[in-house]
Amino acid sequence: MADRKQFLAVPPADPELLKMMDEARGQPVSEHDLREQRISFAFGNALDNDEITKESVREASEHIRLR
Repeated sequence: MADRKQFLAVPPADPELLKMMDEARGQPVSEHDLREQRISFAFGNALDNDEITKESVREASEHIRLR
């Protein structure tokens, strides 16, 4: 159980980070930002495959449409 002691005392949140999160919370997300986020997600899930690059995921996303 000694491994779990690190979770007993949660450090205080960084005030600057909290401020940035509050500012970002009200910002609208563009279609471009959502697309890039989806590409990053797909690329991150394919990291074990050396043949897949972020650019190849981006190209594939242009041909695959979700309804």
